[in-house]
Amino acid sequence: MNTNGDTVGFVFPIHGMTIPIPVKTFLMKLNLTSSDYVFALATRSGTKCFAFSKIDDLLKKKGKSLDSFFVLNMASNNPKFKEWRPATTEEMANMESEVQNRLDSVQNIIMNKGKHRVTDTEYIYPTNYLLEHLVLLGMTYAEFDGAKDYFYSHSKCVGCGTCEKVCLSKKIKIIDKKPVWQKNVKCYMCYACLNYCPERSVQIKSKWWMKSYTDENERYPHPYATAGDIAGEKERKAEK
Repeated sequence: MNTNGDTVGFVFPIHGMTIPIPVKTFLMKLNLTSSDYVFALATRSGTKCFAFSKIDDLLKKKGKSLDSFFVLNMASNNPKFKEWRPATTEEMANMESEVQNRLDSVQNIIMNKGKHRVTDTEYIYPTNYLLEHLVLLGMTYAEFDGAKDYFYSHSKCVGCGTCEKVCLSKKIKIIDKKPVWQKNVKCYMCYACLNYCPERSVQIKSKWWMKSYTDENERYPHPYATAGDIAGEKERKAEK
């Protein structure tokens, strides 16, 4: 996969403190020979970010490294934890205001091909060495395993097919009016099926090492991207 751009950037949300699975796959395939400036911008809910070191590891094999990287705090869409709740309208407005203020500086650095490799000190949630490595190991396992036994739908499911439409990896199929997470198709762990289900029927299974609270918690679909928007973009990509 080739690019002719001299400036190349990657913008993505943090998944499990690191880069999303499809971003990693894309980076591994990308030819960056023509680029002389590479940057990355990640959004996160406040967790630590190890994405940029991972990207540097991948780029090193191509004789490149990140010239600049940036991280922005946004709302969380991960409702499996006990204390989780969706951001309020006021909280969203405050976060968006802060992001807009930061973007002016980010744009200036990128437009001038400036260097910006600053240690992340703006994470919100404290962690420790063991927790960080367990989370990163979990993402590695999710990529390997494909989330074969992670999601399910309960009795509130009406077979509307929304989860299948927003599933970017095409893991979900509606069979007999119920969603099936195909075991031979990998999951991108984006949680779109979970957050866009209109009946809140899609759930994450509890594990022996972690209880899931998705059956009790609300959901966080993106405020500016509908299920129809995601499905439409998925169709456009399929037509190319």
